[in-house]
Amino acid sequence: MAKTSVDEHASVCRSAPGSPAADDITQLILNDHEIFRREFARLDDLRASKAGESELARVWQPLADLLDVHAEAEEQIFYPNLLRSDAEDAREETLDAIGDHNDIRDGVEAAKAHPVGSDEWWQAVNAAREANDEHMGEEEGEGLADFRLNASTELRRTLGRRFRRFESDHAGTRDIEISNKDPERYVETAGTKADAPNRATAARADSSLGIGSLKGR
Repeated sequence: MAKTSVDEHASVCRSAPGSPAADDITQLILNDHEIFRREFARLDDLRASKAGESELARVWQPLADLLDVHAEAEEQIFYPNLLRSDAEDAREETLDAIGDHNDIRDGVEAAKAHPVGSDEWWQAVNAAREANDEHMGEEEGEGLADFRLNASTELRRTLGRRFRRFESDHAGTRDIEISNKDPERYVETAGTKADAPNRATAARADSSLGIGSLKGR
């Protein structure tokens, strides 16, 4: 079976790790956003050309799977560390993100209940798309930007390697449970799963060694 463009993009991204940009979790998330925008545009073209069920499914199913895996990867790896960071609005940004992920998952799940290409199927696909578009815009302007300002390059690369591995290990939603999460409950528990101390904590540790911080000098 020929690879879809989702598969091709993923294999290119995952076969060339090593550079700071390739491993940076914020860049890997943006790479997925690029895939989402492109693949939904492909669905537009297929709809305009009155493509058949098999053509639509060949684009939609890998896209739907990546939407689910991407959301789970963010929830397991990115957002716990955003919550632990010094970002002032991390809690509100995370609440919004989990709510958006739930809406995306609802759209993907609803599409499964209808014949591919039917009006009801398109309504579900468009619901997932609208929720994802809103989520990407907010995340790019808020969560990702805040994380770049508050997380070290080393942490971003460490998380990026985990993020890359997670999406590879669970491609096609393999071996993961896709389910909605209560945003408030998630925020209360996820911050304890962060990978490393935030910059403020690191600065206090430096201070105890007589190194201190250059911030504010």
